Amino acid sequence: MPLFTQKLRRSKFSMTTATHAQKRQNMLFIMTDQQRIDTLGCYGNTSLHTPNLDRLAARGTTFDRAYTPTAICTPARASLLTGLQPFEHGLLANYEWNSGHREELPDGLPTFSAALLEQGYRLGHVGKWHVGKDRGPEHYGFEGIHLPGALNVFDDPGYEDWLKANDYPDFHISNPVYTTRADGSQGHLIAGVTDQPTEATFEAFLADQTIAKLREFAAGALQEDDGTPFFLSCHIFGPHLPYLIPRQWYDMVDPSTIELPGSFAETFHGKPMVQQAYAEYWSTDCFTVDEWKKLTAVYWGYVSMIDHEVGRILEVMDELGLTDSTAVMFTADHGEFTGAHRLNDKGPAMYEDIYRIPAILALPGEQERREDRFISLLDFTATFHDIAGADASGVRGRSLVPLAHGEDVEGWREDILCEFHGHHFPYAQRMIRNKQVKYIANPEGIDEFYDMIADPDELTNVVNVPFYREQVRDMRRAMYRQLNERGDKFAQWLAFAGDIPEDERVRPVTAVERFITQ
Repeated sequence: MPLFTQKLRRSKFSMTTATHAQKRQNMLFIMTDQQRIDTLGCYGNTSLHTPNLDRLAARGTTFDRAYTPTAICTPARASLLTGLQPFEHGLLANYEWNSGHREELPDGLPTFSAALLEQGYRLGHVGKWHVGKDRGPEHYGFEGIHLPGALNVFDDPGYEDWLKANDYPDFHISNPVYTTRADGSQGHLIAGVTDQPTEATFEAFLADQTIAKLREFAAGALQEDDGTPFFLSCHIFGPHLPYLIPRQWYDMVDPSTIELPGSFAETFHGKPMVQQAYAEYWSTDCFTVDEWKKLTAVYWGYVSMIDHEVGRILEVMDELGLTDSTAVMFTADHGEFTGAHRLNDKGPAMYEDIYRIPAILALPGEQERREDRFISLLDFTATFHDIAGADASGVRGRSLVPLAHGEDVEGWREDILCEFHGHHFPYAQRMIRNKQVKYIANPEGIDEFYDMIADPDELTNVVNVPFYREQVRDMRRAMYRQLNERGDKFAQWLAFAGDIPEDERVRPVTAVERFITQ
């Protein structure tokens, strides 16, 4: 929705609507990019480098089984905006590495921004957008500039002007760390030191913008004296690789304290061949164990630097008296391998490392809770609607507010279903998991099945082990039923390639078949 339409809608609100809006909570939504849950103290990290996010968790609900609908930036962010599954909104790949998919959302899809505008909210967006190629946040009714792409936009004119205005040094990288390809040539940039103080980083730039918008929203509400609620999102580009941070954070975590995940013992035996190929693409075996410990320590340092900026934002919320009227949410679009399973970045492997995400919801006046039920990134979309009092009937998620209140919610999902469509190249996958097992359908390779109790590192694919035959069958049929309920035509492949009983199959009838005489 263009900004002029947003302003037109605001002008149509009646006094009744404005009065109703006084009862609505503000919302601050903070999202990072490519963050593993084991980087946070509230998820078990013991290095104490995320004090601010841990304090946020201590006054709200931490969700232990939160999942992204798909582990790639643009499709996940488009799902957050629309409340739809990726196969529904059709934005299935990042435009930078697109291999034939669409590059913008179709016109006419619902968005949570439109729903909140209808409820009288003022919307602000700071930071990474990456929902499509050309349409930025302003197109969907947010106040905010479009920072395009997957990575920090170090040549953004706004950032460069901000550096000059504050007499900060220009961005520059020293001591770059690259992978080494099998032929000995230079590969991907993974990390490096930026010759800047913390105050000059891109993350500090985004925090400053978020703080300025908070002050603007708070002042506007007081000036208008109508209690206009706001929704403000701060989307930070990190800790997405490459890890480019000042020396203070680069060397903050002692590598000797790092315990690498058990999945570093990955052999790819009995796994889809694409995983081995992806490991070779990222040249992950070019680093030694000690080098991976250092890179992991740098990654954690990047997370700590982001935590520092989040702390600055939360301090200003306290200063402005907004904490008691603002729901604060924190999550990530997906995780990262960081060497786990001998992989890097994210890609065609539906492991916990990249599908499980951090998720915190701190509602005003609530107490610390842990929640073990499966939730989806789309549940945040439903939560936006719920807090705003908007109709969420078209959202493929459920509000997290009842769980955060400690209510006994009936009929909550007992498993989670995720999808993938490709990164660099088309590659269709679907995954379903419950608290005991995980099944992954790979049309272009061997299917996968993991015993998440006996093998939490997902090292041994037991899809063809007789002991698990009934569980594999049950999970495949559960996936088939849910895919059909969603309208995801991937179900047709399961019916063809799997052991779906004839009486459970949903067989599409083609237009030509209607002319056949029985």
